[in-house]
Amino acid sequence: MERKVAFFDIDGTVFRSSLLIELVEAFVSKGIFPSEALTMYQTQYLAWMNRDGSYESYMDAVVKTFLHFLKGVHYGQLADVGRDVVQKSERHVYRYTRDLITRLKKENYFLVAISQSPKTILDEFCKSYGFHKVYGRVYEIGPQDRFTGSVLDEHLIANKANIARRIIEKEGLSLTGSLGVGDTEGDISFLELMETAICFNPNNSLYVHAKRLGWKVVLERKDVIYEL
Repeated sequence: MERKVAFFDIDGTVFRSSLLIELVEAFVSKGIFPSEALTMYQTQYLAWMNRDGSYESYMDAVVKTFLHFLKGVHYGQLADVGRDVVQKSERHVYRYTRDLITRLKKENYFLVAISQSPKTILDEFCKSYGFHKVYGRVYEIGPQDRFTGSVLDEHLIANKANIARRIIEKEGLSLTGSLGVGDTEGDISFLELMETAICFNPNNSLYVHAKRLGWKVVLERKDVIYEL
């Protein structure tokens, strides 16, 4: 019998923040990135906090900031700081998705994490939650193990459905009983492949899409979990 599969977005879906944001702030605090890195996405951050801008625009600015200052950084620094970030905040997760992961593991699901955060820190975070495969952004490493500032295979991580199809075929997994969890419109491509799509704390674009297709919408606020 083919094994069932479950796909999870991580940032904002399992982790109650963004691993990339935590990483950038840690790089600044340790002097690896200059303090000006924080100002590069401040406008988008304030717009989101004031509900004048979108979270996606804010995150796009963080991604561009990270890529801009990553060039020349040694891989070991990313690995060390990423490990510190995870040790500090790996338990800062949502109860709903944490408990769902625990249940699916008991039911022998093949668990896959897909995120736009760097794979190095994702591997560290997802290890303690028992994910079988982890997909994130992979950054090119040049001479002396220093980052070049380029992203490898960006076209794959940009479309999560590509990753989902690849892992299902490679591992011989079944879409029967399959499940996916996401929180933004960037997750729609892989959610459409799943037998059960769960939109967890979705943004408006994903929420509208979910209601049109009859997907499950779950919200967690403070200590309350409810479905719409």
